[in-house]
Amino acid sequence: MEGRIHSFESFGTVDGPGVRFVVFFAGCPMRCLYCHNPDTWDGTGKITATAEEVVTRVLRNAPFYETGGLTATGGEPLLQMEFLTELFELAQKNGIHTCLDTSGILFCEDADTRARFDRLLDATDLLMLDIKHVREEAHIALTGHSNRAPLALAAYAAGRGVPLRIRYVLVPGLTDAHEDLLALGRFLAPLSHAVERVEVLPYHTLGKFKYEKLGLSYPLVGTPEPTAAEVAAAERTIAEGMNKQKKHSAVRESL
Repeated sequence: MEGRIHSFESFGTVDGPGVRFVVFFAGCPMRCLYCHNPDTWDGTGKITATAEEVVTRVLRNAPFYETGGLTATGGEPLLQMEFLTELFELAQKNGIHTCLDTSGILFCEDADTRARFDRLLDATDLLMLDIKHVREEAHIALTGHSNRAPLALAAYAAGRGVPLRIRYVLVPGLTDAHEDLLALGRFLAPLSHAVERVEVLPYHTLGKFKYEKLGLSYPLVGTPEPTAAEVAAAERTIAEGMNKQKKHSAVRESL
């Protein structure tokens, strides 16, 4: 089976632990206002490759990835779940750590889809889940989609014991409200046994030139980039929400 690939990166340092070989899958159903990779939306892909060809690329420089591994990102890798699963299973057979960076937007708990996700999660060493917004209406305004699937995937993966890293992009005026950050922390509290890290990523405009190249209007003209202090404050607020929820749950259990 061949996958539709946008591009490869051989020295990824922000896409999971260690140095990683990063596969950018082609195609994405989301239209996040702050997306910095609009060139990955097209599902046709610039490259086609089999799982064997991708793994061979990684193994060619195996010592280089000893502390890292292989990351699938995009775009949205779940659009090509069959190929993604085949790729991760082959990678694991060759001792390569697998990391899935996803919005989770295609998760569904019907029996057939759940079985396919179970197989994929069995081959996933780390799930990096991008939670765009914790409030349903705000998530729809931000991405064009409901947040029910991503939140359900977070709970489902945690229940299966899959290590999780939660990623949250801080956009001034859109995702930085104090109460929303607290709510995200409260949601994550019951999943904390599986959540290795919560990463608050600052919104940036580095992908703006891609919109211009594609002839698209940039959606967030005039939106400022958050400061390092604002990012740190957001991380503390999410942690506060998690801690408050844990204490609340502990009190209820003691009654």
